[in-house]
Amino acid sequence: MTDATATTAEDDHAGARPGLTATDAARVATFAALIAVLGMPGSVSLLGGAVPVTLQTFGVMLAGAVLGARRGALAVLTLLALVAAGLPLLAGGRGGLGVFVGPSAGYLVGWVAGAAVVGLLVGRLRRVSFLGVLGAALAGGVVVVYAVGVPVQALVTGVPLAETALLSTVFLPGDVAKALACAGITVAVARAYPAALRYRREG
Repeated sequence: MTDATATTAEDDHAGARPGLTATDAARVATFAALIAVLGMPGSVSLLGGAVPVTLQTFGVMLAGAVLGARRGALAVLTLLALVAAGLPLLAGGRGGLGVFVGPSAGYLVGWVAGAAVVGLLVGRLRRVSFLGVLGAALAGGVVVVYAVGVPVQALVTGVPLAETALLSTVFLPGDVAKALACAGITVAVARAYPAALRYRREG
């Protein structure tokens, strides 16, 4: 191996290059598929059916925690691109451009930001602990997603923001449960297969 080749390999390992490796692309695709699969059980409609409750937010949290900010957000973007192309990958078999102008549009955009925040916070933990990952999942997967989703929902539905925010609290117990599951699984993965969270060594 030449010095130039060795330097390139080291840069790749250190995350110095912005492009995705084949392994990165495969992991991103896997998590995009996982989020899609989590929509297969369907959804439960609350708030008059305006916004469905699904398991897919759990996949968003897990993507950020395991893949990191950039790759986690990319996994969500990959899913949403397929949805925009018309594939029925959201819970309840929803797909197409129409979902991006409906009451849940803000939550979909919030998924991208939420995955990025979860990955950013987990990447900054001194060690991968249950409480640390739980805090990251709640901050990114709940606070950030709601911060984007609730105002858009209020705008689309015409319901006052304060009332929409209050009504949205019905989602909290389920989302907290998803964050707990994300924390448990992430810690288990980190202990069993530390290389899975290799992005933490790249930053």
